[in-house]
Amino acid sequence: MASKTLYIWQQDNWKTWQYQRHELIDLLNQVYHQQGLLLGRMQELGWDLRQQASLTILTQDVVKSSEIEGEKLSVQSVRSSIARKLGMDIGALSPVERYVEGVVEMMLDATIHFRQSVTDERLFSWHAALFPTGYSGLSKIAVAQYRDDSHGAMQVISGAYGKEKIHYQAPPAENLSSEMVEFLDWINHNTQHDKFIKAAIAHLWFLTLHPFEDGNGRIARALGDLLLTRADGTAQRFYSLSAQIQKTRNEYYFILEQTQKGNNDITEWLIWFLQSLISAMQAAQLQLNDVLFKAKSWQQWRAVSLNERQIKVLNRLLDGFDGQLNNRKWVTMTGCSRDTALRDITDLLDKGILKKSESGGRSVFYTLNINI
Repeated sequence: MASKTLYIWQQDNWKTWQYQRHELIDLLNQVYHQQGLLLGRMQELGWDLRQQASLTILTQDVVKSSEIEGEKLSVQSVRSSIARKLGMDIGALSPVERYVEGVVEMMLDATIHFRQSVTDERLFSWHAALFPTGYSGLSKIAVAQYRDDSHGAMQVISGAYGKEKIHYQAPPAENLSSEMVEFLDWINHNTQHDKFIKAAIAHLWFLTLHPFEDGNGRIARALGDLLLTRADGTAQRFYSLSAQIQKTRNEYYFILEQTQKGNNDITEWLIWFLQSLISAMQAAQLQLNDVLFKAKSWQQWRAVSLNERQIKVLNRLLDGFDGQLNNRKWVTMTGCSRDTALRDITDLLDKGILKKSESGGRSVFYTLNINI
């Protein structure tokens, strides 16, 4: 009796990637429409504002891609790392951890050098950047090389010890060498599919192979960004698919599991992917509003005398400050004394840049006085 087929890679001719194109036409048209609106608006902004917008999106992409895997990175550290590597002046830079530098290097390599071929060596460099110490948490892993399954089959598992649920099992490591040759050749040379559909297939295909011991999700999304950058034709990023995936993380894992346990018709996965792209592009329009607001704010304040501490905190507020600004947080962000912080805040209140909350006492906090 033949064994039951469990996963897509156990299907015959699974890499023919079948889908019902007529079910995707409307979504593809919407993707191209949103892309046109977004790229058109970006062209109107001018170089400096496009750089600021791209910095915002790249920061979000790095942070949210890690959040999907349950890892929370400092937004300011990521932003500082990207700005430094792009040669952008954003005022005082935050200290950056080695791990953050690695994640940023991978993302920038994927997007800035999007026209370059994807090779084993390039993927290995990304993997090494993600795991600079050779450890994933407390576990030592094989870095910059494909898995060998020496500790058993590669499986995606959830649940407490003894009550684990196997969501997916990847192809045997003994087949990885030939599988990756075929995958990379397809990435670099195949022109059969629409560019956005190709990005969706690449994402799924890489996660189906699951070639590394860890980091497969982040590398799959970096590969997706590389192909989306090719589709956009510009290294500047104006929308974040990872941010949208993070918002619908449970749906993401569900559709992946359903597809990887299905046959080689991947229409449902493509529908989900294209819908997510549309949402990501629509969200980017709102983020552009924030970039424009920041630019107009600094234009309005250009004649106002501000010290470095005030500039740093105002930039934090304009970038979307997490929580409420008070005297204590000012001290933490700038490293000054409480008296100095109070003088800085009072000065901004007098200049009409900040306003005080209606609550009094120790619960008082400050917000931007928006009159733009």
